[in-house]
Amino acid sequence: MEAAEGARKGEGYAVAQLEGLGQGPGFRKIRKELGVTAFGVNAIVLPPSYATGSHYHDEQEELYFVHSGEVEFEFGDGSTQRLGPGGLARVAPSTERRVRNLSGSENAVYVVVGGKDGYVGRDGKLAEGETHR
Repeated sequence: MEAAEGARKGEGYAVAQLEGLGQGPGFRKIRKELGVTAFGVNAIVLPPSYATGSHYHDEQEELYFVHSGEVEFEFGDGSTQRLGPGGLARVAPSTERRVRNLSGSENAVYVVVGGKDGYVGRDGKLAEGETHR
């Protein structure tokens, strides 16, 4: 395995720890560091009480996963949703969204996965010698 920018890469795979992909608040470039090509994916570390700018996309649907902390999503229609660890939010491309860390003392961390053009279906195959359990 070769080590590169916090990721360890092998034949057909890459692994990393979030802490190895950057320090302090801001983006952790998961897609780039792990060589993901089928979709976009980043982790964001939000400092206490920080709110992102509002944004939307032309084509990319996004799925947000809250890893730690408590965040509030504010959507273009004015509604808000609070999510804690394990919380999920799917947002259509054209829907405006803003994320705010509700903690006054700790970072919040969430992962965003984005893509377009749909699900490829169930294409998993058992490896040679494996049977269903």
